[in-house]
Amino acid sequence: MAMVGLFWIAEGDVYVGAKPSGLAPGARLTPEGVVALGDGQSGLYLWEDVRALTMADVPVKSLKRQIGAVTELALDTVVNLALPGGPGPAGGGPAIMTVRVRTHDGEHELTTYVAATVGYSPTEVDLSRTLLSRLTEGAATMATTLAAMSEWGRAWEGGSPRASQREELLRQWVS
Repeated sequence: MAMVGLFWIAEGDVYVGAKPSGLAPGARLTPEGVVALGDGQSGLYLWEDVRALTMADVPVKSLKRQIGAVTELALDTVVNLALPGGPGPAGGGPAIMTVRVRTHDGEHELTTYVAATVGYSPTEVDLSRTLLSRLTEGAATMATTLAAMSEWGRAWEGGSPRASQREELLRQWVS
């Protein structure tokens, strides 16, 4: 499993945002279309019906966000040491993003969790948004792009690649 831009690639499966588990919300990209996952959202939006695929609420990495994450972790540690079995993480859960799927019958919003603790780099956000747009350019483009992402996911071993590698992968998939 690995994070590349706004995508989570687990073996051959491609998700926008973090891969959901249980009833957690998410969005999976398949050769058939965009699949809404989790409690409160369901459906399959076929690629031939998808006119646009965009993202909102994407957290961009910044020094302030990094300091906030470290501060929150330190606070959680202190609280959990002082109150064993206490209230748990102060943040209340992972941040969320919105996947917007526009079809001929309107715009549909899907919720997905953010996979990057301190946000995504501006370059990865831009490249990921371009890639999402590319997936709506036609069946051949979508199939080729998703196949390349899935193939990489099946071959990759280990955690997420370094930032420069992630950006290079996104550039390859966009071209």
